Amino acid sequence: MKKMDKDMKILRKVVENYLKIGKPVSSGFIKKNEHLSISPATIRNIMARLEQRGYLSQPHVAAGRIPTDIGLRCYVNHLLKETFESHNEINIPSNSFDIKKDDFDTLLNKTSKLLSEFSDNMGFVISPQISQLEFKHLRLIRLGEDKILLILITTTNIVLNDIVTTSVPLTQEELNKSSRYINQNFSGKNLTDIRDYLVKEIPQYRIKLEDSIQTLSLFIQSYFNDLKTSHIYLQGTSKILEKAELFDMDRLVSLFRNFEEKNKLAKLLSDFISLDRVKVVIGSELEILDISECSLVMSHYGTEDQILGSLGIIGPKRLAYKKIIPLVDHVAKKLSQTIIHNQ
Repeated sequence: MKKMDKDMKILRKVVENYLKIGKPVSSGFIKKNEHLSISPATIRNIMARLEQRGYLSQPHVAAGRIPTDIGLRCYVNHLLKETFESHNEINIPSNSFDIKKDDFDTLLNKTSKLLSEFSDNMGFVISPQISQLEFKHLRLIRLGEDKILLILITTTNIVLNDIVTTSVPLTQEELNKSSRYINQNFSGKNLTDIRDYLVKEIPQYRIKLEDSIQTLSLFIQSYFNDLKTSHIYLQGTSKILEKAELFDMDRLVSLFRNFEEKNKLAKLLSDFISLDRVKVVIGSELEILDISECSLVMSHYGTEDQILGSLGIIGPKRLAYKKIIPLVDHVAKKLSQTIIHNQ
């Protein structure tokens, strides 16, 4: 076995045992429990070398070693590769994803609960940003002088709604005309496309504009002035409290403050959305002090043409990555398939 292969094998054994027992791992412990064909002295030398390279650290002189965030990253990268090359199935009931019986909000909430229950950590799902979704039908309903209900049916048959605050009083008749104009001229587009079109076209044709377009312009302006962050569905905060010994208490309090400020948390997690099949962000990689003792395992869901949102697990750095990475990957696929098959 090559020197680098031996080093990575020992690193993996140290990480897996540390994640299991939560204590520093010694060379003697590795030799006794892993039944390796190399001597304790060789294991000690490899562990010392891994420490010099920043993969392991030694909390006390007489203690064993624990993985650093760099060591965890190396281990996780290996797991990600294994996950994508394997075809292991996760046993989740088939009726866990059912958009026909439940509305979309209920589906996302159930998905976050499922992630929490199967991982024994906190599960989250971030909803789509309505302004970015392609729609096939839109309706505007006046709720009051300064409130308009926006109902949007996406091209994947998802029904979403939002309440928009406006400083310009609009009648239901004006809103009906605007809705008809939108559906006739912008079906298959999104609200951002409509805004960009109006910004470009209105100055050129202001004199010729119909009342419905003027009203539409006022509504779109109000909508983007009042634009909210995506909604976050969060389940399993109690599971974090059950692991309180894995966190610094001051940071745990700060972490829960973030959980209570869901808009702020949704914005934070949205910043990590990527095209990666599964993305793992560990501890200090977050560069945010409040959650530097956490790990995030996340993926995205949506259609072949568009990412709609993200989902995943929040937990301590001592996560069961071997179990949770395939879980998040599987749930993201199942949620995406449910949305696509609903078309």
